[in-house]
Amino acid sequence: MVLIIALADKLKLYLTFGRLNGNYTFMIKRPLWIKQIEASWRERPIVWFSGVRRVGKTSIAKMFESNVYLNCDLPSTLRQLEDSELFFKSQKKGAVIILDEVHRLHDPSRVLKIAADAFPSLRILATGSSTLHATRKFRDSLTGRKWTIYLPPVLWDECLENFDERDLDKRMLHGGLPEPLLAGHKNPDFFGEWLDSYYARDISELFSVRDRSGFLSLLKLLLFQSGGLIDITKLASEAGVSRPTVKAHMEAMAVAHAIFPLTPFHGNGRREIVRRPKIYAFDTGFVTFVRGWNSLRDEDRGLLWEHLVLDTLRAAGYGSHIGYWRDKNGREIDFVLRRERDCVDTIECKMDPNRFDSSSLEEFRRLYPKGNNWLVSPQIDAAFLRRLKNLDVRFISTRHILENKLTGKQKSQ
Repeated sequence: MVLIIALADKLKLYLTFGRLNGNYTFMIKRPLWIKQIEASWRERPIVWFSGVRRVGKTSIAKMFESNVYLNCDLPSTLRQLEDSELFFKSQKKGAVIILDEVHRLHDPSRVLKIAADAFPSLRILATGSSTLHATRKFRDSLTGRKWTIYLPPVLWDECLENFDERDLDKRMLHGGLPEPLLAGHKNPDFFGEWLDSYYARDISELFSVRDRSGFLSLLKLLLFQSGGLIDITKLASEAGVSRPTVKAHMEAMAVAHAIFPLTPFHGNGRREIVRRPKIYAFDTGFVTFVRGWNSLRDEDRGLLWEHLVLDTLRAAGYGSHIGYWRDKNGREIDFVLRRERDCVDTIECKMDPNRFDSSSLEEFRRLYPKGNNWLVSPQIDAAFLRRLKNLDVRFISTRHILENKLTGKQKSQ
């Protein structure tokens, strides 16, 4: 074990941290994110690397060669960056500067702007638990100077390739934050403590939300209803807050990455859902926690698999293009990807690809004939094409999404 740890440290692998037998710290490769960050640096000097707390941002950030790591929570870091121009001038050309929890600085946008404009050879990785605009401290959007990368919980393909975790039920039940994912047993205390910390550090401080009880009640309701349509009025009644408060809290949750809202795709059909969003929780472990699940049924797996596919789509860069489709007869497409004009791809998520019912897809393609159809299943290894009632459907795994395989000749069905 000592030899393994020493070799990993020497090789500076792309890592996150875990524990083995409760005693020794070991490290796990995370090459997907290192490659994304490095590719972004080739185009712009700043990468904004965001994700919920304890998702693994710091562990990944520290594994770059020649990095200068600064924890912006510390007074010593604040002193170092009082004269940020002098600090950046003292760094070697091409150095990687890690500004962890950068929003803790007094004027983070000014510091980042100086780095990008006056020292473009430096590579800046700024991390935070929310989007760049979560705090009024960011008076400059840094347009043209940064790329944004969202770090989701550990993807299913990372479990298979990097974490040596092949139990899909465990990934769904424990979630993808490294600590519970690597634990032998699911500890409810971790999830309760995380929710308290999320409110105190990310919501109360950044958004000045003072109603802790109402906020956490609403968050738990949304986690419980994850993957479904939401009713603002009903949520307000159940959480004991007003409709405007529900909307404000949900906006804060989305900015701080706890939920991901999907808007409905609609157009030609008069009986389509046009307004009500679907809400997905950031992590399956918290969905199973609030629902009290210690084991999974087939219908549970289907819902949680949707979450893992959505995480993969966002990791592959499709986040701003994802929606869902549903009509008033209950026919639904899990996810749709808006392409160019009059073209939209469909993505269906199925644990068992042999149990796919194409009736909703047939209705959708009657309204919107142009686009590709994808079915994503954990049971698929090699991708293949199948003809279903005059519809071409490509059967793929989440790995194919990460490999940028959601391409193909657009066709009318």
